[in-house]
Amino acid sequence: MGTLSIVATPIGNLEDITLRALRVLKEADVIYAEDTRVVAKLLARYEIEKPVKRLDAVTEGKKADEVVARLEAGERVAFVSDAGTPGVSDPGARLVAAVREQLPGVKIEAIPGPSALTAALSIAGLRDGAFTFLGFLPHKKGRQTELKEAAESEIPVVLYESPHRIEKLLGELATLGLGRVSIARELTKLHEEFVAGSPQELLEHFKTHPDRLRGEFVVIVEP
Repeated sequence: MGTLSIVATPIGNLEDITLRALRVLKEADVIYAEDTRVVAKLLARYEIEKPVKRLDAVTEGKKADEVVARLEAGERVAFVSDAGTPGVSDPGARLVAAVREQLPGVKIEAIPGPSALTAALSIAGLRDGAFTFLGFLPHKKGRQTELKEAAESEIPVVLYESPHRIEKLLGELATLGLGRVSIARELTKLHEEFVAGSPQELLEHFKTHPDRLRGEFVVIVEP
């Protein structure tokens, strides 16, 4: 049996890659990636030449059988998402589940590293270590229910949001009467930003700085 390595990759700064992750990528027989163009930049930076195949959220179910066949043949397979840790609001979970089901004895190893979730929490200054992570909220069905639960939570709630929907989210949080929200944006990149305030204050911040509506947002809703 081969080995499936779930490899965390940088969320921005390409220097945020572990020595172990680089070794695993160099030793892999094949690398599956959420987007081959994104991982190509990382591989080029570290002069790694390996076959790269696409495996994203749409193809994850179909490509799982292909990965299983490679593992049965004894290959070392690495999987990376576009950024951060696969399986955490990124593709990877269904792949791992399928491999575990079809090949119970195969080795699946975590190659830990960057995560926007932990990066944001590390600079948020929350006094209590407990939190709830919801990832990306649904666009329609169930959205208001999850928002209400976040507003009523007794511990911080962490969300991910896109630049196209962050203003809508802040507007929704404002109507719920929340006191304080923190936002981490462009983590590890040149224009990294961390801002905190009421939802209305943050909404005004982005309305007056529309150039900052880019990248992915980590939103921390405090009790």
